[in-house]
Amino acid sequence: MTEAILESTLTCPHCGLSKLETMPTDACQFYYECEGCAVVLRPKAGDCCVFCSYGTVKCPPIQLERPCCG
Repeated sequence: MTEAILESTLTCPHCGLSKLETMPTDACQFYYECEGCAVVLRPKAGDCCVFCSYGTVKCPPIQLERPCCG
């Protein structure tokens, strides 16, 4: 069984700030407040979480091809 990558760099589409974050393994993260501009990011349409929308690595359930947020 392959291990999921648990860190992803989120990049704010508003100000461009990038920050390495640890992803939760037991829940999707629907909101993320950018430390640079205070904008609250939400997933793009069709994505389950902010990591799938703005991160360098998709969330652990998507990486492991498991159901997410069900």
